[in-house]
Amino acid sequence: MSPSRRRLLTGLAALPVAGALPRAAFATDLAGADEALDAVFAAAAPPAMAAGVITDGALGWSGVRGVRRSGEVDLAGRHDRWHLGSNTKAMTAAVLARLIEQGRARWAMPLAEAFPGLTIDSGWDGLTLEDVMHHRAGLLDAPVLGRDWLISARADPRPLPAQRRALVEQVLAAPPAGPRGAFSYGNADYILIGAAIERITGGSWEDAMRTELYGPLNLTSAGFGPPPGRDNPWGHRMIGETRTPVPPDNPGADNPAALGPAGTAHMSLGDYARFISAMMGGAPGWLSADSLGRLTTPPAGSPPPYACGWGVRDQPWGGVGGPGPVIGHDGSNTLWHCTVAAAPQRRRAVIVLTNDGPSGQRACQAALQRLIPLAFAP
Repeated sequence: MSPSRRRLLTGLAALPVAGALPRAAFATDLAGADEALDAVFAAAAPPAMAAGVITDGALGWSGVRGVRRSGEVDLAGRHDRWHLGSNTKAMTAAVLARLIEQGRARWAMPLAEAFPGLTIDSGWDGLTLEDVMHHRAGLLDAPVLGRDWLISARADPRPLPAQRRALVEQVLAAPPAGPRGAFSYGNADYILIGAAIERITGGSWEDAMRTELYGPLNLTSAGFGPPPGRDNPWGHRMIGETRTPVPPDNPGADNPAALGPAGTAHMSLGDYARFISAMMGGAPGWLSADSLGRLTTPPAGSPPPYACGWGVRDQPWGGVGGPGPVIGHDGSNTLWHCTVAAAPQRRRAVIVLTNDGPSGQRACQAALQRLIPLAFAP
């Protein structure tokens, strides 16, 4: 998908809608969740969608509607895998946090320390990996992730770490293209974080994800790129007036694999719920409370409030007995769409996943608005 489109999918837009809901409108249980999902699915009409509500750190309700491929009758199932798009960014940040806790990196690590031996323009002096994760380092997508890169990266025969390293070398050899300290959402930031992880570990970002996230959290369905085979949903794109399923082995089924740290993870609803629960403290020993707080706390200064792969808003229903922070994000490669809103203090969250871009976005936002009053009842 185009970098300009991805900049719109930060997830921040979902949270003010939910925040406008009065506490008096909140229901007392999840009895209406299936009815809400039915209504949203009928109105938005994506090929398929799945939704889940986490209560007390566990998946308390889930539902799936629709077909894996438009024009066919193969129903989507509860254990199917869904593409998470830019919601991968929070996972990449969590992997770096694991390395920091192991003493192999640090939060305030300057770029020159993260990439020793690299020729780095003085314009990057003083900037750190945290600045990059916050999208405030002046690193812009347009100069490096344009159409030419999207085409050439798919045909690049080099190993993925070499491709990511080359992109970082190109970026850091010149001054930042954008103003330092100003928020500019983009994928290149997290490709750089992925390359830093690869330099620290000596392996690929994919291997680090398996070692530090998929394995410890038992995310057995997790992988990279479009979910494989015919026993999972396929992403869809509009060709003329027809919504068309795109086979996972089609080169256009996802962004180039080199973009992985910014947005190519896939997994089942249940496994994604396990990750979201872990981000709310539901996996003791995986990350410390200090690291989880660091990952989900925006830097002080100018808006928007964006942490490490998370948009953050204080909401009247986000805390125990009062306001509290809610973390959220949207992800899409234009063939899929997903969204999540989670309140760590209450260990509750809503997840919505679809196998379409435009109609999927509408479905995700509508489902979020319908399910939040149920999930966050007093």
